[in-house]
Amino acid sequence: MSTTTGSALPPLQSDYSELVRDIRSRGLLQPRPAFYAVLGTLNLAGLALVVAGLFLLRDSWWALLLAPGFAIVSTQIAFFSHDAAHRQIAHRGRTIALLCLVHGNLLNGLSYGWWIAKHNAHHAHPNDLEADPDVAVGAFVFDSDQASARRGAAAWLTRHQAGLFFPMLTLEAFNLRVWSMRSVLRPGLRYRKVESLLLLGHLTLYLTLLLSTLTWIQALVFLVIHQALFGVYLGCSFAPSHKGMPALTPQQAADPLLRQVLSARNIRGGRFVDLALGGLNLQIEHHLFPSMPRPNLRRAQPIIERHCRARGISYSETTLHESYGLALRHLHQVGAPLRGGVSSSR
Repeated sequence: MSTTTGSALPPLQSDYSELVRDIRSRGLLQPRPAFYAVLGTLNLAGLALVVAGLFLLRDSWWALLLAPGFAIVSTQIAFFSHDAAHRQIAHRGRTIALLCLVHGNLLNGLSYGWWIAKHNAHHAHPNDLEADPDVAVGAFVFDSDQASARRGAAAWLTRHQAGLFFPMLTLEAFNLRVWSMRSVLRPGLRYRKVESLLLLGHLTLYLTLLLSTLTWIQALVFLVIHQALFGVYLGCSFAPSHKGMPALTPQQAADPLLRQVLSARNIRGGRFVDLALGGLNLQIEHHLFPSMPRPNLRRAQPIIERHCRARGISYSETTLHESYGLALRHLHQVGAPLRGGVSSSR
């Protein structure tokens, strides 16, 4: 991954245990049930309004205006499920599973079991080309050596991946659903049968809603708009946090604080940005303390930043717009060898 800070390597003594004690003593790891009760209620209210709107605008092309709102609601529900999976809402295993199965599988049609395994691997090894599934070779490539091995259509895609990044995000929701369906068809998931039934239930309810309130052509257009914008919103929320951050030395990767802080960047902004990005804008704090409730991340941010800067540890923070620029420049640099250029991605 490319280095974006240009700073000297930080010391190996990060005093992570000291930071943990400080955060814990301030009560920042304690649950915030009232916040999530309100957030969950608002999500369900938003979903109900979209459904009601479709019935009120039955067989009308005006109903397509509800598709962007539906994409926002779907993404917010995904953020809620993300927080639940990280034990931010509850600590009991059954409660967590129930929340994630309902919000992930039933309401969004995404496999909880498949996603949590993938996401845990990302948290354990952020930006590690060997172990982080989020930077594994796929539609996009994040390392110049990986790019050099591409041939044919895959090589063409990598050459142009920076320009294709946002357009291809329109397919992300469909991609997640394909992986979800594939995961429940193979043994291994703890709640495989339940997940299968809930995914089928989601598909049935979704198609029934669209086909009972719209003509078939309207339903098709609505589906494409909703799913495309859902994918773009998800991708734009996750992409700014890690893409283009530096590769870590083995010593850095072995330290629990350096591993998380040096591989992530925060996005500047206030409470609206927190809500819009589901708290993922405070990626450093989230990666250091995945079980910290979302509203506590902002309270922890200055504490963690001071801790890092006092020890000479690079703490990356930028605007949302600039974060996309960093990510796109990195993707462009990675594809340089296939365009006959020189890459600086390593």
